[in-house]
Amino acid sequence: MEIHEYEKLWLAGALLLIVGFIATVAYGAVGAGVAMVDDENGTVDPDALDEHPKFSDPGVYESEDGGYDVYVVARQYMFQPGTQQPIEVPANSTVTFHVTSADVIHGFEVVGTNANTMAIPGEVATITVEVGGPQEYGLLCHEYCGSGHHGMEGTVRVVPRSQFNATGVSA
Repeated sequence: MEIHEYEKLWLAGALLLIVGFIATVAYGAVGAGVAMVDDENGTVDPDALDEHPKFSDPGVYESEDGGYDVYVVARQYMFQPGTQQPIEVPANSTVTFHVTSADVIHGFEVVGTNANTMAIPGEVATITVEVGGPQEYGLLCHEYCGSGHHGMEGTVRVVPRSQFNATGVSA
């Protein structure tokens, strides 16, 4: 059987693309450190979030190590806090977001940072970021969660420590 020279060229190109796709997927799964949300960070009953010590009153809490823990509940079509009132954290601090969902799968992305995860009912996703000087970040849902998904957004505001409202922080 004789294979035309152009067919050999196209066959070699197709094989090169397949190897490239496999290498890209392998790098994304192993090399880039991408991990799926698991129950390592704890689980919660999405039907009983009102009974949870932190998720019943989601917000910013000062942690024992001097950083801040932010408990966020995602529900159709808002982040609580974040959408109706911005999440405020002090500048130059370490912030750990604990995110869960009360209803369906949502996305949680603080635009311009490495904070990006899925919010799954019953699972708590935990992300730690270092925030610098005063700045305002957008907060987006990147998983389609229903007809109002396009409007599911919020704000994370990094404020100077002198303006940080310590009364809104629970210890």
